Amino acid sequence: MLSKQYSHRLPVDYDVSAIRRRAAARGPMWDDTPGLYFKSFSLREAGKNGAPTNVYSSIYLWKDAAAAADFLTSDRFDAVLAAFGRPGVEMWLPLDVQAGPALQGRWIYREDLPFGDTTDMGALRDAERERNQALAQRAETVAAVTALDPAGWKLVRLHITSAFYDAGHAGDGYEVLHLAQPLLGELRK
Repeated sequence: MLSKQYSHRLPVDYDVSAIRRRAAARGPMWDDTPGLYFKSFSLREAGKNGAPTNVYSSIYLWKDAAAAADFLTSDRFDAVLAAFGRPGVEMWLPLDVQAGPALQGRWIYREDLPFGDTTDMGALRDAERERNQALAQRAETVAAVTALDPAGWKLVRLHITSAFYDAGHAGDGYEVLHLAQPLLGELRK
């Protein structure tokens, strides 16, 4: 598995309704993408739900690195480049992924957690698996992912939920404009 995210910072006065239309038009094209567990078309809107700026972001969980590479070298990614320019792409190695019972995401939260040089990585992975299993038991959870960012030596936690925005939830909240989940059902089995 491979998880990744890229984001486009947009001006504060940007008409985010154009982003909503883009996600509505392009999102369904991803609903049957081979090798993709999920893709979240996500938005942080300036001045709302704790967002200081407008950010349009795509967050993925791929079945393998080859599927992710196929996308980054495809016409689909060329459309991203044409619309927004070349973004920096963050890539992470999933340590644990759990699917919950909810079928449609409303919010995705991203939390970055640095850890120390002496951290017991096996114990950390076990603790994250336990945490994600607990999240996956909640009725509102679509998925819980913990990934390792080996470039920055931190954990990246993603929690996709069908619940409304929760200011108390850890991490930055992104509104899910469309959640393509062609293979997520495999993780529920």
